[in-house]
Amino acid sequence: MLAQRAKANGVELWALTDHDEAGGLDRALAAARQQALPFLTGTEISVSFVGTTVHIIGLGFDHTDATLLKGLNTTRAGRTERAHQMSDELAKAGIPGAFEGAMKFVGNPDLISRSHFARYIVEAGFCPDTNAVFRKYLADGKPGYVTHQWAKLSEAVGWITGAGGVAVIAHPGRYALTANEEFALFTEFKNHGGQGVEVITGSHGPADFVKYADYCNEFELVASRGSDFHSPTESRIDLGKLPDLPGSLTPVWSLLESRVH
Repeated sequence: MLAQRAKANGVELWALTDHDEAGGLDRALAAARQQALPFLTGTEISVSFVGTTVHIIGLGFDHTDATLLKGLNTTRAGRTERAHQMSDELAKAGIPGAFEGAMKFVGNPDLISRSHFARYIVEAGFCPDTNAVFRKYLADGKPGYVTHQWAKLSEAVGWITGAGGVAVIAHPGRYALTANEEFALFTEFKNHGGQGVEVITGSHGPADFVKYADYCNEFELVASRGSDFHSPTESRIDLGKLPDLPGSLTPVWSLLESRVH
C-alpha cells in the first residue's frame, strides 16, 4: 500500500525507514519494483543525546550487514520493558490496560512505541486524536512518558556507515535542545562520519527549512527531504507533497545513486 501510494503521489525515490528495524526492507523493495519505483534501503535509529531522544536516519546501506542488524536488535530490546513502564504510568493517570491496547496496533511486538499507545488512547476515547495524546500524555514530562537509554550517537552512525550507508539527522527541529546542545549534536555527528540532515520534512515549518539549510552549509552536510509519513490519519503531510529542497543545497541522493534499487 505504501509503495502504491508513493507512486500515485509522484514520489521519484522512496525509502522505508522503520524505527530501529530493517526487517521490512525486502518486502518494501519487492513492492517498489512492482510499481517501478526507485527504492533505497532505510532505517531510523533511536539515539540518546544529552538526555534527549534523537533519530538518525540510515539510507542506502546493506540491509544484511550483521553488525547493523545486531545494533538494531539491541536498540529494539529495550522497547518492551519501556512499554510496560509506560502502561503502568498511564494506569496511574486513569488509562488502564494501555499495554494490551497498544499491542493491538503493533505488527512486530519488538517495535511497540508511543505511537501505538497513542492509537489505543484515541480508540478508547480519552483523546480526540493522536496529536492530543502526545500533548497530554506522551511528551517529555507528561504522565505516560518514560525515558529510555537508546543507542549512542557514535554507535548509530557507525552501524550505518559500516554497512555502506549514509547517516542523516532526522527532523532536527523537533528536538528540545538548547543552541549549544544542538551545535554539539551536529559537531559530534559530523565527527563520527555523519553526512546529512533533513531540511525539508513533515515535522518542519518554513523557518526550520531556512535554519537547517544554513546548517547544511555551516557543517558541510548534504540535505535530505522526507515526509515522516506514518499513515493518512497520523501524519502532517502526505507522501510526495513536501516542498522541494533549496537549489543551493547538495541533495543526499547525489551520494546514493549507485545504491538505488
